[in-house]
Amino acid sequence: MERGEEAAAAEGKAAEGTEEEEDDFGYRLFPDRNKKPQSFLVRSLFTFHNRCQLMLRMTLDTNPYAQLLLEAMKQSGCTVFNDRHFSCENCDGCVSGGFDSATSQIVLCQNNIRHQSHMNRVVTHELIHAFDHCRAHVDWFNNVKHLACSEIRAANLSGDCTLMNEIARFKFGLKGHHQACVRDRAIRSILAVRKVSKEMAEKAVDEVFDACFNDLEPFGRIPHSKTDAKRAYRDFQNRDRYNANL
Repeated sequence: MERGEEAAAAEGKAAEGTEEEEDDFGYRLFPDRNKKPQSFLVRSLFTFHNRCQLMLRMTLDTNPYAQLLLEAMKQSGCTVFNDRHFSCENCDGCVSGGFDSATSQIVLCQNNIRHQSHMNRVVTHELIHAFDHCRAHVDWFNNVKHLACSEIRAANLSGDCTLMNEIARFKFGLKGHHQACVRDRAIRSILAVRKVSKEMAEKAVDEVFDACFNDLEPFGRIPHSKTDAKRAYRDFQNRDRYNANL
C-alpha cells in the first residue's frame, strides 16, 4: 500500500485506541470500491481518469520494474490484463494506491498520482503485492505477519526507499538507512489498512524482517535504480532461456 507521510503518523495514533472496532481492512481509503462503475463515456470526461490511464499505459510499456513483474506473474500463471486488473479511482487523500486481494485488482488513486515517476513507483509497489498474492498463500485479512512480509518486500524492491526519494522526504542517512526506510514504510502501510497498535505493527514487521527483506524474487537483487531494474529484467529473461535449454 502506498500512502502519504503525514497521514501515517496520525493514523497510527488513532489505531491504538480503536483495536476493538471492526476492522474494515483499509477499504475506507478507497470509497469508489463500493460505488457502481461509471460508463466509459462518463469516465472519459474526467481529466484525472484520462491522465491516470495514460500514465498507467506508459508505466506498463516502458518501466523495467513493472515489465519484469508482469512477466514473472505471467510465468506463475497469473497473467495481468490492463482493463481487468487495474482501476483508476478517487481515494482518500493519504494514499496513492492499493491492492484489493478480494478482486485481484490494483487500485490507482487518480486524484493523488500527479507525476509519471510516482505512477511508476505505485504500480511497481502494488504489483509486488499482486505477485506475492499469486505465488504464495497470503492471508491478507487474518495474519498481520503475512501483510508485513509483503509490505517489507514492496518497500524494498519498488524503489520506495531509493536515495533520491529519501532526500525528497528530507530524510538522510548512511549505514543501514535503506533497511530503516523499508521498516518504517512497512509499518506505516500496515497502520493504514489495519486497526492495530503501532507496537503490534512494529512487532509483526520485526519478526519477519530478515527473511522478507532478503526475499528478492523476482528481481534477484534490490533494484536501486532504473538501470538496476533493466539489468534485473535482462537477467530474468536470460534465466528463462537458460531453463528452457536444460
